[in-house]
Amino acid sequence: QVQLVESGGGWVQAGGSLSPSCVASGRTFSTSSMAWFRQARGKQREFVSGVTWTSESTDYADSVKGRFTISRDNAKNTVALQMNNLKPEDTAVYFCAEARDVILRRHSYEYPYWGQGTQVTVSS
Repeated sequence: QVQLVESGGGWVQAGGSLSPSCVASGRTFSTSSMAWFRQARGKQREFVSGVTWTSESTDYADSVKGRFTISRDNAKNTVALQMNNLKPEDTAVYFCAEARDVILRRHSYEYPYWGQGTQVTVSS
């Protein structure tokens, strides 16, 4: 059984940075693509960023492009999200997710494995 555990959320003022990370355990970190999603209060969960197993391909939501960077370390079974120039609208619970295969996807229903989430709060 795959287990994903996020950490590194927190509170920051607008313009600041945070770098949540996610550790996978329970089985070998597979060749699956990984992604970050977020869910603000009262809103649907939305795709933030994704990365393939080789890190050859990455994908970003338009709202975070140029500010966020996703990375993964397969030797350590981790995936991280460097978030710079944070804005109040980035406030949300951030979730790590693992796909079933190598394809990079944007829809939450295509990810069977999820972490419990980490809260990110950006004040103006």
